[in-house]
Amino acid sequence: MKTLIDNHHTTIVNAGLPGEINRRDLLKGASLSLAVIGGGSMLAACADKTATVASGKPLAPGHFLRIGADSVVTVISPNTEIGQGAYTGLATLVAEELDADWSQVVVEAAPADVKIFGNPAFGGALQGTGGSTTISAFWDPMRKAGATARAMLVTAAAKEWGVPAGEITISKGVLAHAGKSKSGKFGDFVAAAAALPVPASVKVKDPKDFVLIGKETPRLDARDKSSGKAIFTQDIKLPDMLVAAVIYPPRFGATVKSFDATAARQLPNVANVLQFKTGLREGVAVLAKDFYSAKKARDAVKVEWDESKAFMMSSDAIFAEYKALATKEGAEARKDGDAAKAMTDATHHVEAAYQFPFLAHASMEPMNCVLQIKPDGCEIWNGEQFHTGDQNVVAGILGLKPEQVKINMLYAGGSFGRRGNAWGDYLADTAAIAKADGGGKPVKLVWSREDDMRAGFYRPAYYHTLKAGTDKDGKITSWQQHIVGQSIMAGTFLDNGGAVDSSSVEGVANMPYEIPNLKVELHTTKLGIPIQWWRSVGSTHTAYAVECFLDEVARATKQDPVELRRGLLAKHPRHLAVLNLAAEKSGWGSPLPAGTARGVALHECFGTVVAEVVEVSKKGNNYKVDKVTCAVDCGIAVNPNVIAMQIESGVAYGLAAAISGAVTLKDGVVQQSNFHDYQVLRMNQMPKVEVHLVPSTNKPSGVGEPGTPPIAPAVANALAVLSGKTVHNLPFSTAGLTFV
Repeated sequence: MKTLIDNHHTTIVNAGLPGEINRRDLLKGASLSLAVIGGGSMLAACADKTATVASGKPLAPGHFLRIGADSVVTVISPNTEIGQGAYTGLATLVAEELDADWSQVVVEAAPADVKIFGNPAFGGALQGTGGSTTISAFWDPMRKAGATARAMLVTAAAKEWGVPAGEITISKGVLAHAGKSKSGKFGDFVAAAAALPVPASVKVKDPKDFVLIGKETPRLDARDKSSGKAIFTQDIKLPDMLVAAVIYPPRFGATVKSFDATAARQLPNVANVLQFKTGLREGVAVLAKDFYSAKKARDAVKVEWDESKAFMMSSDAIFAEYKALATKEGAEARKDGDAAKAMTDATHHVEAAYQFPFLAHASMEPMNCVLQIKPDGCEIWNGEQFHTGDQNVVAGILGLKPEQVKINMLYAGGSFGRRGNAWGDYLADTAAIAKADGGGKPVKLVWSREDDMRAGFYRPAYYHTLKAGTDKDGKITSWQQHIVGQSIMAGTFLDNGGAVDSSSVEGVANMPYEIPNLKVELHTTKLGIPIQWWRSVGSTHTAYAVECFLDEVARATKQDPVELRRGLLAKHPRHLAVLNLAAEKSGWGSPLPAGTARGVALHECFGTVVAEVVEVSKKGNNYKVDKVTCAVDCGIAVNPNVIAMQIESGVAYGLAAAISGAVTLKDGVVQQSNFHDYQVLRMNQMPKVEVHLVPSTNKPSGVGEPGTPPIAPAVANALAVLSGKTVHNLPFSTAGLTFV
């Protein structure tokens, strides 16, 4: 990976330059068969650092930071490291203000305590990781924590050396006074600093003085993840622990009528077979000494299901209902001017409809959890994402107070929203199973890939219809859009009770394009299919509908797609700058080889604006995405390398869904089961990715999700240039398109 920095932008180029080798080629050449769970960099130059408990009282001026007598700086992360670089980003904020050396910094997972670690982005009412909020939410608290500790260390050193505090400098973890030739490490002053009162206010750095922020510091989780030292749920082994494998209903809403576990109970290592029930679902669990024994016994259990209240519809029937709803008046999500009248007066008209299937999260690590009921509460070990909600759910099942539920937050091998379940589904299952067993032994719930794919909670299916009217010069004068789909927020802590779920219309209701007459309507459906947020939430479908439709208008009115967007962004210079940078760096408008085309898409979500230009080539009857040029405005870039990783990851994730991602139902039964019929992106399908960062002095915004929405429409727009047709129903495989 090559980093290029100039006065205009920062570029992270995932492409080999002369005399260099990129990561993909390194892996190819070495023929490594190694998967890094959680998105960490496979190879890193970071030192192997382990937090130690030093003798004496540490300096801990708040809840986010602890400095020991050994000078090790331990940053306490309230948010989960799911591969998005949370630990590295938060530690960078602290280390920057502290002027620590990066080699002395480690990260420790915070306990579940909303009063201390509540996420400011959620009003402090919830401790959890989501919405690409980690850096933006803790930008101020983490920097203040570092600045506070720095001030206390300087004060302690000033007293010991008998010099004014203003004359002391800190660089790479060393305090110094030039005039008296004094110097010392953090640990030399920890005891004295810890005895000082914590200052009520401190001054943080001016961005021009940043030393670590904006630089490519190595990821703190990289070495442990690539060496196998990192601890995930599957690594937890407790004395007398039982492993649970579960039989879930084949149809959502079905219940257990009866079960016969006679054969299963006779198999070796089986401890128990039991029925359990939560507020969401019920099933039959097999408890054994290991997963293989539990799974083998599970296969021997015969369950009879009561499907009288089960969901029985097929995907085709669902979309037939959605298409009918799209012709009717819906709840108003946005209204500017008079779209109906402007449509009547328009010179040209363009219409289109887009269909989006259910999507699985398909994270590398399936859902799992370890839970032990104790006399004074219970203890949990897992890749925790929504601490507060999960504490409440488990406490309710076990008859405890939330504070009696101790959560040990481990690394998580991906999530993309799945582990942040508003109902704590798989933790609830674990608690219910442990309670029903009643033996007091620790229980580890382990899902197979098939369980993970079929047990529910998907990105909802959606259907869009759009109409646009233009004047004789091709300027869009009217825009009408209907959106049909389930509400992700309904029944969650984010449910506002209104007729419009903002997550269903985000990306449309707030789109930046200047169209004088615009109306967006929403039809919220209710199905018995469990759903939740999926990487970039509503933008997963709204970006595709808007950006593909803009290209359809451009083709109908014979306009260049980039020029059309530029004309609509006059009042949004930030978006325009991102679009222009992507166009410039991709060589938009320059000649391409025969059989190759470019496509563009622009979108904002979670405060970050991303434009992507793709190059797609046709090789026989197959297509290949050769290159993706990304321009990103995410405010101050805390770590350009981590940002590039997340944009690359978002491209890969969104591209996989666009090419072949779909969860389909037949008579209520999910048809997909594993990666053979729900494919993730293969190495040969991954394009070269360039990430260009727009310089900014604004507060950082999210980067974990914004790279995903533009990729599918950008590819679709390139395909339309090659074929003359827009793909209206995702994934591309439904249109018979094969990607290599």
